[in-house]
Amino acid sequence: MAPSLALAPKIAAATAICALALTGCTTASQSAAAPDSASSSAGFDISAIKKDEALAKQVPEALKSKGTLTVGSDTSYAPAEFLGGSDGQTPQGYDVDIAKAIGATLGLETKVETSEFTGILPALGPKYDLGISSFTITPERAKTVNFVSYFSAGTQWAVQKGNPEKISLDDLCGKKIGVQTGTVQDPDVAQRSKDCVAAGKDPVEIISLKSQTDVTTRLVSGSISAMAADSPVTGYAISQTGDSLETLGEVYDGAEQGIAIAKKDKELAELVGQVVNKLIEDGTYMQIMESWNNSAGAIEQAEVNPEPAQ
Repeated sequence: MAPSLALAPKIAAATAICALALTGCTTASQSAAAPDSASSSAGFDISAIKKDEALAKQVPEALKSKGTLTVGSDTSYAPAEFLGGSDGQTPQGYDVDIAKAIGATLGLETKVETSEFTGILPALGPKYDLGISSFTITPERAKTVNFVSYFSAGTQWAVQKGNPEKISLDDLCGKKIGVQTGTVQDPDVAQRSKDCVAAGKDPVEIISLKSQTDVTTRLVSGSISAMAADSPVTGYAISQTGDSLETLGEVYDGAEQGIAIAKKDKELAELVGQVVNKLIEDGTYMQIMESWNNSAGAIEQAEVNPEPAQ
């Protein structure tokens, strides 16, 4: 059955997202991959980074003997981390480039492995050496892992272009709101729903999905009313969806994001902190951020276990 004229623009936009993606996209799940390399930045040339002998000597023996820095990342969060390239399966993004830059500086190969967002932190140590996946440094997370700060972002909302449902952040009661499971936006939206109930209104209908690209595609197709995500992610989603989305409100709750390391591996965390500061000092870090149009989120100095955002 052909779509009605009213639905046609939304379906066309959703189809455009799928056309940009190299992995599967179905109407059943409404999933979508990130844009391929033809529609995104080529990123930073990691081959230019040289091994730092002094820092490489500090690599823990177990990691040195392995020779590979294994990094867990939820590769559905463009432009931080996503799957692209000619095969549609190559990890890309500024988080991926940061991971590779750390590995190259320490004389290690870097392997970025795709994982569900909520599964990364529990697997640090046994499976992953680092977790680099836009983790906001929160008190709860800081209790379980070490963090090295490397980026700053806030929350930014998005709606369909023109805001056809007249969505307001002051009243989301009864609306379908999309958010990626486990992100800092998840409890934010949950609290807004509780506030609605306390005011005698309908709760927010929270659509919590494992993949941010699924959330974005549902917004484009019109099956949710709005979405909340980290500011660079929302900005990138808008730029890659054929001008079918727009921001709602201002960026708020700015906070630092961190590279996660197992709690028992404080020595590795201290070393990663030194490496990130070296990359900041020699200009590599800013070149990476600029190559992904995200210099606005750059920080001036990395810290090991900074004070978490409240």
